Amino acid sequence: MPAVLRPGGPAQITLPVKVGPQGPFPARPLSLVLERRWLHYAFLSRDNELGMVANVAWLGPDPESPRARQRCTSILLLYRRGAGWRASQFNTETSTPLWSAFRSPQAFAAPGPLNLSATSGEPAVHLKLQRSSHPCTSQCAPFARDQHFRWQSETGILAKGTWRFGKDVFEDMEAVGYHERVRGRWGWPEMGGWVFGFANDPQVTKPGAPPPTAVVFTLIQPQRPAGAPTASVMLWRDGRLRRHFPRRNINVVVRGQLDRDRVRQVPELANLFNTLPMAPIPRRLAITAHLGHDRLVLDFESAWAARIVNPNETGIDPFSVHEVVGPCRIEGNIGKERFAFESYGIVEFAGGAGGI
Repeated sequence: MPAVLRPGGPAQITLPVKVGPQGPFPARPLSLVLERRWLHYAFLSRDNELGMVANVAWLGPDPESPRARQRCTSILLLYRRGAGWRASQFNTETSTPLWSAFRSPQAFAAPGPLNLSATSGEPAVHLKLQRSSHPCTSQCAPFARDQHFRWQSETGILAKGTWRFGKDVFEDMEAVGYHERVRGRWGWPEMGGWVFGFANDPQVTKPGAPPPTAVVFTLIQPQRPAGAPTASVMLWRDGRLRRHFPRRNINVVVRGQLDRDRVRQVPELANLFNTLPMAPIPRRLAITAHLGHDRLVLDFESAWAARIVNPNETGIDPFSVHEVVGPCRIEGNIGKERFAFESYGIVEFAGGAGGI
């Protein structure tokens, strides 16, 4: 360990200090075809009229290809109440570098740009993003002997800017949402399926303030080995993570099925292929969590969904991620501190096609 130089002693020596990567991911390039990294963004406007989901992913190279190289895919989906979802292809144009709450160094509340646009010009967003909260701890799910999935999320991301949905342009729209970084090594069938979601209390206490209450939940369901499924519910109050309810303290219940007329398959080119029927989307999702005397209940109702058909690197069956928006109610307590609000939320239901 280097010696500590005291004032008044020998000449001071300044050494560069590096605490981890500048992020949001390590600088090491991806080397295996199943290695993945992605940045995920999801927002709902303050009035719940508009919603957005975007994903930018980096995939490992195919070692058998003579021109093996890391690949990048990007997709943007916009939602408008009463009109459903619109989406780009997997080639969304993005600003560089991508804004991320996990990039350092950065001033905590300093706004930064996030520009995403389909090559046709719509859907598109031009946003200024700003942190108002703090992230949860990083979580990891190992499964299928040699595969794993690692993620870290932060809620209370504030967004303001322009949204383009079809021929309509919405300017100076304020939204609040969720940001996540994911990395790991997995194949979609081995992943099995997951349910991810978030809800923020849209109430504004003062400009730039975090949501009074925010919730993020995860349920990952690998097929093997036994005991691999994992889940968590995280609760933020005024920008601080207050409770992390573990898997064994969580119950998940679904009821009914969302009418398939309320589901749009994206990207549009996916409709040109003989894609197997999608797995059904629950019409209602209820999650309860408890820890000691603390408890939380989330009641979500599916309204409109977009089915993203993903390529499968380890088989022929497609894997689908369903972005679902709908009304929800959150209530619970931490000790004697009670909370309750009604808003809209976004939930991802992911799984194999054909009900697999």
